[in-house]
Amino acid sequence: MWSIEQEIRQFIIDNFLFGEPEPQLSNDDSLLDQGIIDSMGVLELVTFLEDKYEIEIPDDELVPTNLDSVNRMIEFVQRKVCA
Repeated sequence: MWSIEQEIRQFIIDNFLFGEPEPQLSNDDSLLDQGIIDSMGVLELVTFLEDKYEIEIPDDELVPTNLDSVNRMIEFVQRKVCA
C-alpha cells in the first residue's frame, strides 16, 4: 500500500515530469517556482487530490500554503481526511 507521499509524488512524476525516472524534486521544493506546474496544473492536481482522497477543496483553500510542495500537500490532505 502506497503512502500519501508516494501517491502524490507518482502523480507529479507521471503528469508533470512525464515519467522521468529520478527527478530531482525534494518534498519541500516549490512546484510553482520550479516550473513544474502552472495554473492549469494546479487544477489537475486538485482534481487528483479530490478524487483520490475523497475530499473537497474549496477555492479559498487553493493557495500555495496548501499545494505548493509535496510536503504541504501531504499535510493538507491529512488535515482534510481527518477533519
